[in-house]
Amino acid sequence: MAWLKGKNSEDLAYHQSLESHEFLPQPSDGIPMFCDCSSLIQFNPPALFYGVAVCDLDRDGAFELFVCGFRGPNRVLKWNGQALVDLVDDTLADAGRMAIGVAAGDFDGDGQEELYVLNTDTFGGRKRFGDRLFDWQGSRWVDLFSLPHNQDALNLTAGRSVACVDRLGRGQYGFFVANYGGPMRLYELGSNQMIADVAPEAGVNRITGGRGLVAVPLVSQRMDIFAVNEQGPNFLFRNRGDGTFEEIAAEVGLADPNEHGRGVAAVDLDGDGRLDLVYGNWEGPHRLWIQTPSGIFKNVAPPELARPSRIRTVIAADFDNDGYPELFFNNIGEPNRLFGWRSGSWQAIDIGEAAEPQGLGTGAAVADVDGDGRLELLIAHGESGAQPLSFYRPLANANNWLRVLPLTRQGSPARGALVRLVTPGRLQIRPIDAGSGYLCQMEPVAHFGLGSETVVKEIQIQWPDGKEVQVVNPPVNQLLRIPYPG
Repeated sequence: MAWLKGKNSEDLAYHQSLESHEFLPQPSDGIPMFCDCSSLIQFNPPALFYGVAVCDLDRDGAFELFVCGFRGPNRVLKWNGQALVDLVDDTLADAGRMAIGVAAGDFDGDGQEELYVLNTDTFGGRKRFGDRLFDWQGSRWVDLFSLPHNQDALNLTAGRSVACVDRLGRGQYGFFVANYGGPMRLYELGSNQMIADVAPEAGVNRITGGRGLVAVPLVSQRMDIFAVNEQGPNFLFRNRGDGTFEEIAAEVGLADPNEHGRGVAAVDLDGDGRLDLVYGNWEGPHRLWIQTPSGIFKNVAPPELARPSRIRTVIAADFDNDGYPELFFNNIGEPNRLFGWRSGSWQAIDIGEAAEPQGLGTGAAVADVDGDGRLELLIAHGESGAQPLSFYRPLANANNWLRVLPLTRQGSPARGALVRLVTPGRLQIRPIDAGSGYLCQMEPVAHFGLGSETVVKEIQIQWPDGKEVQVVNPPVNQLLRIPYPG
């Protein structure tokens, strides 16, 4: 797609924008971003929590927040108009397991998302508790791994993050698992309705200390996979378009072999229509990788953003709807951090009540929980101590917004799609999240803040198979559901 790769004029504008620092605004300082609304979680006892995924588990068209419970029940939090209430049943609660990572995706192509819950009871290598793959069948949830014909496929290697990947562009997703001390997995449903690990044939069955994942068209027109690792270099699996991948992290400058990756997000940081990467390294320098027109990534993280921390989830999202993303760093045992563009560089900005200096952050996700056009933030805590969940809202303002939810041909969220929005003032691009942060997965919606702009000239949607649709002059301040073309 031309607007992703850039033409000569775009390449020139890219270099000019880096020199002039005009690709992001100069917003006012001193206004805290978040206020604490954790009292809106109806039942919120201290517990050990990890990953969070945003998906539609009750099949009503609205999204819930699935929270991984470790040595305790998982949670399914839904906004009922007044509070977040827990809808979890005994099957999804799965109280006897040790859940840490989670992702949703339409695994069987029925138009509804299945839920992959990664359980880990040891640091690395072989584990006792297998993962779950929950599928709604008629009137109940069924763990597909528990069925006799899927026992041989069960993942018994300690893992961390999981993301859904539509490697062939069929609208039917596999689940990629970042294992630690064993081969990475890519689970798909075969024509015989049996789960199969296709990682060897796809070329992604590497062994390393797997940590964070993001799956998005980053360097190709299909879904690529970027994996930040521990005790070894990162991986960038470029989708060849035939269902196989080639690993090119060192070739494009993303290997970062001496650090220990955690949270990661894909976001266009310089307004050139290419996706860039931001990720955190555990107690090492954090990275801000700009994708240049030549396809090489350049780290431009300033010292304050790069300053090491005990990082977990990293989220890129437009919390104040000004049209430009903020970067949220969730830490464990030290204050969370928030960055915005100020005076020509990425600088720490006032995070407000979401700083959590004593918080034991383990995972976080964003979603417009109450449908008001503002993104809420849910933070999970645990690992070294039990704490309640935290729920934050950005302070209200008058900025406009537009939200876009592309659907697969089967009608499920088209995770891995790209959405481009053009206004008279500028362009924005957002990926539909398939797995990011660390252990987590954001809502499958492209959320665009518009600031004071009231006119959207066009939105362009690219599906994982390359199909495209344009929507001209959509009204602002609404959620658009875009069906698969044809």
